[in-house]
Amino acid sequence: MREPPRREPDGRGPDGRAPDGRAESDGWEPDGQKPDRREPEGRAEPEGREPDGQEPDSQVPSPTSTPRPPAVARLPFPLVDEISRHCLRDDEPETVHIEVHLPGRIDHTRLRTAFHRALLRHPRILMRQAPVSWWRRRYEWELTATPDVDPVVFPPPGPDALVRARERALTACPPLDASPPVRLEVVERHPDAADGTVLVLTLHHTALDGPACLRVLATTAELYGGADNSPAPPPVRTPERTAPPRHRAPAARPGLVRPARIAPDHDDPGRPPHPRDHSHTEGPSPVPATVLVTTSAPVGPTDHTNGMLITELPVPTRPPREDTPAPNTPHAAPRTTPPTVNDQLLVATCLTVARWNRLHGRPTRPVIVTMPVDDRPRGGEMPIGNGTRLIPVGFGPEEQRDADLLAADPPDPEAVALLLRRTAARTRALKATRGSQLGLPGTLLTLPVAPVGLRGAATRALRTAAAPWTSTTLLSNIGRLPYPLDFGDAGRPTAVWFSAPARMPRGLTVTTVSVGGRIQLALRWSRALLDDAAGARFGALFAASLAATEGAAP
Repeated sequence: MREPPRREPDGRGPDGRAPDGRAESDGWEPDGQKPDRREPEGRAEPEGREPDGQEPDSQVPSPTSTPRPPAVARLPFPLVDEISRHCLRDDEPETVHIEVHLPGRIDHTRLRTAFHRALLRHPRILMRQAPVSWWRRRYEWELTATPDVDPVVFPPPGPDALVRARERALTACPPLDASPPVRLEVVERHPDAADGTVLVLTLHHTALDGPACLRVLATTAELYGGADNSPAPPPVRTPERTAPPRHRAPAARPGLVRPARIAPDHDDPGRPPHPRDHSHTEGPSPVPATVLVTTSAPVGPTDHTNGMLITELPVPTRPPREDTPAPNTPHAAPRTTPPTVNDQLLVATCLTVARWNRLHGRPTRPVIVTMPVDDRPRGGEMPIGNGTRLIPVGFGPEEQRDADLLAADPPDPEAVALLLRRTAARTRALKATRGSQLGLPGTLLTLPVAPVGLRGAATRALRTAAAPWTSTTLLSNIGRLPYPLDFGDAGRPTAVWFSAPARMPRGLTVTTVSVGGRIQLALRWSRALLDDAAGARFGALFAASLAATEGAAP
């Protein structure tokens, strides 16, 4: 039986439309407000002053904050959440974008019901930031029994519907003062969804990370389609013996060095924006070869909005094992295991930065790539929130000796092969080391010994002072898609993309996931670092560098 039409507290109908029929995704917001610009009501905290000297608007109540259902529990902000909250800026998006392409059509009512049921199965996602004053010792999450607002939105179908949804994913952050801090847009290019459906999830990274939201989406798929969406077992890694000394990583973590910065590139800040969509479609589902996502903001060194390039690449062939078991011990483990695809992606990132900086006349400096590692179980018991730990993978003096060979066009295969072996040894050592998510400095900054206002000011000051020592870039590799994401008659994904926020001073992030034997690559950059044309060139250089790891000599 079809449920009767209802209206949300802000006047929207259940399909996310305004009373006059316009969709929220068309630019309509209740009372003309943008949800990503609002903080919880009742905040009057001097630590909210942003680095650019602008005081966030904390006096105007958010349209999503009234009426507020009572909270069922309160939790203090974990370490990562608090650091992220301290460093929020209105002009720098803190969104994680997830894009899932399905070949079939989604039933709107069934999907909304399934997503709401999935939220109840993972109640930790039903949270909002509690009102706070600067003298409080902690930020707190309020857990709610039900969503404050309907997170499922159905924008009007159209040829540019997906382009606009991607733009919103880069600019319109779900508010922290409304539960849950996530938005699910169901995008159809045609009214009959003849070319498939795209699910675009946007989440506030202060509250959640991509793997946690993907777990909720897997539960949604199971409730929608009825098929088992349990995670695939992790790959079995063959244990290895001690590697030869010439292949051992000399140091697991990089020392206190000033890493390379990606050379900025703004060829012509005044030129018109790059065309927004360079996609072509083949078959029933619109899977783009390369899509450049831009916004309407002006490009320049003071613009902190994000641009994004999404594309797909072949999974590179892994180099063979260098050492094989002796003939008389056929079951013995080899002395070294070949580099993984993750190692190849790390090396490709290093090569891309080195070659990019050389093309821009920058001196050679060590490249340090931050790599998130997720140790959480992937099943229904997976903790929801920000659960990854960040590990710096350094490319230092050994690589600098081969800088000319690695930055050549094309890179020297033997130098790349040696770099792959060193990287594999480094990552194995780093992943085996347990520690705090953000290290000792993050732990000390979040100790509740001082008010959040003072801790926030200290965090922002330290972030500014430590900017020269911040890692070069971030590579987040999800690996093989861990869930089938089987939506029944709507099918399984033909493509999935993630993208992580690209904040300065890094200014660029690389995110990958493997689907159907292809690597789905998303590059996201701060437009204070690169304009759209430069971002496209950086993506082409990354593709060439990844291909170079495949042809490396064993």
